[in-house]
Amino acid sequence: MRTTDDLNAALPHILAAPKDAAPVTCLCFRPGYGLRTFPGSLTLTRDGGIPGERWTKAPWLKLADGSPDPRIQVSILPKRVMDLVCEGGLHPGDPVIADLDVTEANMPVGTLLQLGSAVVRVSDAFNDGCVKWKVRYGADAKNWIVQDPSLRLRGILCSIEQDGEVALGDTIRKL
Repeated sequence: MRTTDDLNAALPHILAAPKDAAPVTCLCFRPGYGLRTFPGSLTLTRDGGIPGERWTKAPWLKLADGSPDPRIQVSILPKRVMDLVCEGGLHPGDPVIADLDVTEANMPVGTLLQLGSAVVRVSDAFNDGCVKWKVRYGADAKNWIVQDPSLRLRGILCSIEQDGEVALGDTIRKL
C-alpha cells in the first residue's frame, strides 16, 4: 500500500494526464457485489444505466422515491490513479478507465463527454470513495483521494445523456 508521501509525489504525473481525447483502457461490468468482468464494450442507456449492472439494483445514492440516482450511472477513473493506488490488485470496479484529467478545472459539472456512441454528463455528485477503497488500498489512499475535492482523484460520476456503446480503445472527447 502506498504512503501519503508516495501518493503526493505522484500528483504532478497524475495531473499531467491528457485534458481531452483519451482512449478507454479498461471497461468493467459489475453484475453484483464483488463481481467483475472486463468486456470489450459496454452498452450505456439513459433509462437503465449499464443494463444488468449493479447500479440498477443496489445504487449507493438514491432519489427520494428510492430509485437509482442517474447522476451516478457511470464512473470514470483516471488510469494514472488506478495504476498508482491499486498496484495491480483488485480493480476498484469503475466501469470506465481512461488516461484523462478529470479535475474540476478541466471538466466542470455539466461537461458533456462522448464515450463511443454514448454521451455522458459530469455530475455534481462527488466520488469520495467508499469504505472498500480504504480496506483495499489503505487509509493513506482513502485520505489522499479526498484531500482536495476539486482534483477528483477518485474519478468522476456521470449521468448518461445519450444511449450508445463504448468499447476499449474508443476515445473520450469533451463536447
